[in-house]
Amino acid sequence: MTTRRLVIIIAVLALAAGGVQLLLWWLAPKHALRQQAGPPRSGYTLQQFTLYGYNPDGRLAYRIQAPRLERREGDASLYLNSPTFMLPPRNGSAAPPWTGQSAFGWVSANGEILKLQGPVQMQRPAYAGAAAARLDTRDLTAWPSRHRVATDAHVSIREGTATMSGTGMRARLDTRHLELLHDFHGIFLPSKH
Repeated sequence: MTTRRLVIIIAVLALAAGGVQLLLWWLAPKHALRQQAGPPRSGYTLQQFTLYGYNPDGRLAYRIQAPRLERREGDASLYLNSPTFMLPPRNGSAAPPWTGQSAFGWVSANGEILKLQGPVQMQRPAYAGAAAARLDTRDLTAWPSRHRVATDAHVSIREGTATMSGTGMRARLDTRHLELLHDFHGIFLPSKH
């Protein structure tokens, strides 16, 4: 009879331990998913590509070419290496497009903002009523569908015989409106005409 009693006690203790384990499992807080160590992984990567961005009305807002594009998981923005870009004029304008290059680039998830990082160089050829122009700066932000660019860095601009420089710039590419915010220096030589 003692053997039978011992077996019953062991069975009751085993059932109690199993019940306690189930209760703990049911009441315990859920563990957070394990965070991935290291840099984020790419959603996809492109090599030697051309990217076209369009305005909401369907007109071309920009064209970017680069040797590498990376889209990271969980982030629909695009990261670019050594991009060359083209910002076309407003529809109906006689002005030629602005073209340029930068060390790195970033395009927002909705395609409305371009960040050109590192040294940035932009140029526009001459056209009726305007001389050729060149802009040198760093870390330029562009809103292509609004034809606007801005930077807080030092800017150097040359258009024809005029040379300007300053720190911080806001510009409208479609109207040729330019603001240099600080430390402005300019040389305006008479044209040869």
